[in-house]
Amino acid sequence: MIEYIDTYRDRFGGEAICRTLRQTECGFITSRGYRAAKTRAPSARSLSDALLIPELVKVFEDNFSVYGVRKMWKAMQRAGWDIGRDQTARLMKLAGIQGRRRGRTPITTLRADVPDCRPDLVNRDFTASAPHRLWVADITYVRTLSGFAYTAFITDAYSRKIVGVATRASMRTDELPLEAFEHALYHAGDLRAERLVHHSDRGSQYVSIRYGEALAEAGIDPSVGTVGDSYDNALAETVNGLYKTELIYPHRPWASVGEVEIATLRWVYWWNNHRLHESLGYINPPEIEEKPTINNHTPNPWAFNMRNENQDASHADYRLDKCRHNSRNGLTTSKGCRCASR
Repeated sequence: MIEYIDTYRDRFGGEAICRTLRQTECGFITSRGYRAAKTRAPSARSLSDALLIPELVKVFEDNFSVYGVRKMWKAMQRAGWDIGRDQTARLMKLAGIQGRRRGRTPITTLRADVPDCRPDLVNRDFTASAPHRLWVADITYVRTLSGFAYTAFITDAYSRKIVGVATRASMRTDELPLEAFEHALYHAGDLRAERLVHHSDRGSQYVSIRYGEALAEAGIDPSVGTVGDSYDNALAETVNGLYKTELIYPHRPWASVGEVEIATLRWVYWWNNHRLHESLGYINPPEIEEKPTINNHTPNPWAFNMRNENQDASHADYRLDKCRHNSRNGLTTSKGCRCASR
């Protein structure tokens, strides 16, 4: 009401507006009440909002402007602000900011022409007891004004850290996935486990002779999912989806492959060092590597992805088993299922 009067008082006069609107059934503020409201000292809540909103916007922008209410709440607490979740939601609305949401995107996998007998060593269990025990890999694409750019990621299942990345204008095995793999080997160094498993889909790049030889030379066990089933490589698909949602879509159009590559490296650095991961209990990868028992259990991508995170474990296991059964038998998964969520 006060804002409405402030907007039109120079045109109609404050007393005339109050006198006219008082004739409505619901009544209205009097001119005396309006003057009292204008001279009243700011409330404690408004002063608190004026202090918190700039800090909220700063934290939001420092994290690629992608965090929703829950992660902004956790991020503000980590920054030293004693703030509640509902308060965070209200302040984000006042500041006009909101998190990024993922949509459905096409996924391209080029199948090999020859049959492949590599086993699925993961069986949709994207957990690991320590860093560099399980890597998941996949390729995604980005539309640019000069053509397509392709990005290959290799992600460590334990810490959610992207250990290998490459962005190129071609999907050739030696130019894209092998470069990401070499980056992962360099990144891991001597920390690689003896029985490290490399899991991917059955794309022609990952089942090629050259890629298989690289895995064998490094002493890494290959693992591939079934054809046409994204659940068998759900963690890698999740990384692809978040990459598109948090970096690619908000900053379109992209001019060139080089521009995408530079932005991707900046995003990967933020992902690996600062981003709060829901599946890790709202901490970042360095913290889970430094304190591997911080949650008293192995990080589980399914454990934090139910819409109601307070559901008991038995209900979560039921939903997961149901989705696995439906997917393997060609049935539609339950509506709203986000088993492969972040």
